[in-house]
Amino acid sequence: MTSTLKIEREGHVARVTLNRPDVRNAFNEGVIAELTETFAALGQDLTLRAIVLAAEGKAFCAGADLNWMKAMAGYSWDENHADASRLAEMLWTLYSCPVPVIARVQGDVYAGGVGLVSVCDMVVAVEGAGFCLSEAKLGLLPATIGPYVVRALGEQASRRYFVTAERFGAAEAHRLGLVHELATPETLDAKVQGLVDALCTNGPAAVRACKRLVQDVAHREITPQLRDDTARRIADIRASAEGREGVQSFLNKAKPSWLA
Repeated sequence: MTSTLKIEREGHVARVTLNRPDVRNAFNEGVIAELTETFAALGQDLTLRAIVLAAEGKAFCAGADLNWMKAMAGYSWDENHADASRLAEMLWTLYSCPVPVIARVQGDVYAGGVGLVSVCDMVVAVEGAGFCLSEAKLGLLPATIGPYVVRALGEQASRRYFVTAERFGAAEAHRLGLVHELATPETLDAKVQGLVDALCTNGPAAVRACKRLVQDVAHREITPQLRDDTARRIADIRASAEGREGVQSFLNKAKPSWLA
């Protein structure tokens, strides 16, 4: 436990739960610092194969905490920049975490919360959850979360929802690709567990390499340098102990050690 998070570990899976239901799990400097520290540490644990990011209460994350916003109202430009930089570092730490992260979205997601969902690798949301990039209503913009939201939601949808600050439902988020799986409250945990089980079936190093591959090749021009880079990556993993074991286990119809 931290002051804002509940952290649990079972086997090869960690669960990080936002634990401020009284304020709809809104961000403040403490939440940001603890998420950054927690995911930096989890990312270095080579025995981990999956992380589930969840939340207590009715909302997944309501964006910025009101008391935090009141404090920011009096900040200078330099103070605002330093504050936003800490949020940017937190988002990057989650996005670049070597371990796949699954968001378990049990309720509404607003503003910075959409950014938090967008940095996760897989998103399972209940059908009744609502999403809103509400910053423009306050005369602000979703700048720090923007690079991740545009990647996850898509440029064309972001053109709309950034400027209108409209609320959209989980079904629309699913259609646009922000949400991977829809669930009822009763099936939410089973759908999350299905993804966890799929991750734990695969080679641990291969899963991390696959996650990094997507991040490194997305939107890049397919140049000779990129083609050589991908050839080197597959050569590296074929020659690795895990790669050799995986192929031999398949050929011999045996279980590799990571399934033992």
